[in-house]
Amino acid sequence: MKKTILISALASLCTVGCVQKEAEQPKYEETWESLHQYEIPQWMKDSKFGIFIHWGPNSVAELHTDWYPRWMYLDKGNFDNHTGEKTSDKPHPAYEYHKKKFGDQKDFGYKDLIPKFTMENFDAKEWAELFKKSGAKYVIPVAEHHDGFALYESSVTPYHAVDMGPKRDVFKELIDAVKDEGLIAGASSHLAFNWFFYNIQDYYDNSDPRYEALYGPKRKMGDPVSPEWLANTWWPRTKEIIDKYEPDILWFDFFLDRENFVPYHKKLAAYYYNSGVARDKTVVLQTKNLKFDSYPEGTHMLDLERSKMDHLRKEYWQTDTSIGKNSWYYATNWKPKGAGELIADLCDIVSKNGCLLLNIGPRWDGIIPEDQKATLLEMGEWLDLNGEAIHGSSYWQTYGEGPTETVTGHISEHKNSKFTQEDIRFTTNNGNLYAIVLDPPSTDITIESLTKDTIGIESIELLGWDGELEYSQSSDGVKISMPQGVNLKYSWVFKIKPSK
Repeated sequence: MKKTILISALASLCTVGCVQKEAEQPKYEETWESLHQYEIPQWMKDSKFGIFIHWGPNSVAELHTDWYPRWMYLDKGNFDNHTGEKTSDKPHPAYEYHKKKFGDQKDFGYKDLIPKFTMENFDAKEWAELFKKSGAKYVIPVAEHHDGFALYESSVTPYHAVDMGPKRDVFKELIDAVKDEGLIAGASSHLAFNWFFYNIQDYYDNSDPRYEALYGPKRKMGDPVSPEWLANTWWPRTKEIIDKYEPDILWFDFFLDRENFVPYHKKLAAYYYNSGVARDKTVVLQTKNLKFDSYPEGTHMLDLERSKMDHLRKEYWQTDTSIGKNSWYYATNWKPKGAGELIADLCDIVSKNGCLLLNIGPRWDGIIPEDQKATLLEMGEWLDLNGEAIHGSSYWQTYGEGPTETVTGHISEHKNSKFTQEDIRFTTNNGNLYAIVLDPPSTDITIESLTKDTIGIESIELLGWDGELEYSQSSDGVKISMPQGVNLKYSWVFKIKPSK
């Protein structure tokens, strides 16, 4: 009798547990009403810094690499990315560059660069260890870019890394190594723009039906996306990434928000979110539409390319940018941002309830350039000291103060001015308030937001410095006397313990 009661009790507990689990993980339907159930998971909100990786046959060119597959064919002028209208009669510089470096495009097309993308020195473990040391919490490698080449093993396209180029599944090797380091693994898809990417001409290989799986079907500049291409190429490849590699974050580039993709917006979100439910994981869909053209607020996670918010946004968001000021892919004319600039940007973004996805550009042979490694390691050293103000933190009642304005809008970072010591950002964590001086100060620090009416203060300390600070608080804020003997690089972080 007791055994029967015990079994019944256990069965009841299992039933309750299963019901609770189902309640926590709703099934998603292809409706906005259903997709509005979605909430960005806490693990994503706690992860403030991630690594983005642009790699592929583009890097073989070593110059004009970002859109090299497009630019190398622009022999008679350039075209608007959105309308297909001609904007210039001059050949793109990449056109002549390609002829000199590789030969005439009629004889040596983009497809012929793929065998040169060897990744012969690629060491996934070494990369993952570097990312861990950088202080990053998640990693999003490009799975496929506008060019149509898959960095993963594909059953949909023959143009993939296992059959061509590296002759190995470099994507899987990397995400496995990333997971081994305890980091979150994602994937990015840029394939939506493939339809509009190439300058298709009868005299180039990109119009040859034999290479349609890479370049897409023959079409005219500006032709709308074919429903057949969407159904037979874009959607199967997208599902393949989701099903085969189970990314916890799935990031999409622009053109997903275009009207041609409308039939797939809800389908994609529901399919991906349900794939997470099936493995008891709340996954994250990141898209770029700032005006919510394709995904309404509350159904996805917003991403801004080379841009930041000028205000505190209550829904979590992301900036994606590159260490390279002028490039995403490896290039010999790569112009790097310094670690100090990137750390200040990270603090600014986090204070506004965002996170930073920072790109590196490895070489075609699998080597991450030393200057990029050094930048990541410097950021890691700073986060070792100050990470409590960043990872796992939340926003305060105001993001900060200071004279430097942030210009928002797609690819607007080049319009921003350098931060000053008067630019201060706030975060909170474990009951503490952090005031981050974005540019290392050289004089006394005044924090106007911290008036007596706003917050009582029990103590203030400078992270990474053992001395005792001298400070005073009034109706005008907090004034901290410039400490002596401080040897800190980059943004300073003051840890403030509020009085009870």
